[in-house]
Amino acid sequence: MKTARKITVEIPHELLDKARQATGSGVTQTVRTGLQLLAASQAYAELRRRRGTVRFSRSAKSLKNDR
Repeated sequence: MKTARKITVEIPHELLDKARQATGSGVTQTVRTGLQLLAASQAYAELRRRRGTVRFSRSAKSLKNDR
């Protein structure tokens, strides 16, 4: 991360406690992890949307024989 931005957010105590328990980390790392997961979910959604539309130059059989 080249630069960081300091922000103030209001988060319900219950939600933050559950998230911190899930990550086992402090507040800052928990928020970072949540934001990374949110950003990744958009990339996964795009991959799911494209499922079956990408053609590969090699077949499954040739990939298996390449072991």
